[in-house]
Amino acid sequence: MSMKEKLHTGELYLPDDEEIMTEQRRCLERLYDFNGTRPSEEERRQALLREMFAEIGEGCYIEPPFHANWGGAHCHFGRRVYANFNLTCVDDTHIYVGDDTLIGPNVTIATAAHPIDPALRRQAYQYNKPVRIGSNCWIGAGAILLPGVTVGDNTVIGAGSVVTKDIPAGVVAVGNPCRVLREVAGYRG
Repeated sequence: MSMKEKLHTGELYLPDDEEIMTEQRRCLERLYDFNGTRPSEEERRQALLREMFAEIGEGCYIEPPFHANWGGAHCHFGRRVYANFNLTCVDDTHIYVGDDTLIGPNVTIATAAHPIDPALRRQAYQYNKPVRIGSNCWIGAGAILLPGVTVGDNTVIGAGSVVTKDIPAGVVAVGNPCRVLREVAGYRG
């Protein structure tokens, strides 16, 4: 199995592999173009997002600057997703965001991790785990979602929270580490 094939398996791989680096640079070139668009170039932004992302639904809006290891190539956004300034997607593997989700400024969604073993880290190994965010969620400003987590539908993640484990549907969750504070009033899963 090639290093590139290991991007999506959760296995250790070396991200500086030549095949990986060549494709990643191509993706980052399009990201650079997107971030260089003017506010009046809405049609160009939408066209670039369709090229950049694995999937992007109708009515999505991502406010530049947008940061992503693979320029969005492993991001799957549903319809009407809104992301404010400085969304960072460490999209070394897949990130899924459901319809009608709002993402505040300075949010980080990370899929890449490094081994605890210092010898493996010294060799620059990493592994990736996908992140899933449900539909109709609100991810507050400055939140960080770590590799492998799932956030359920209709959930609010409070500003500045660090999501280290799965968060269920229909709740308000806050803190570091992020914990369920309460159910969303009137939510019936």
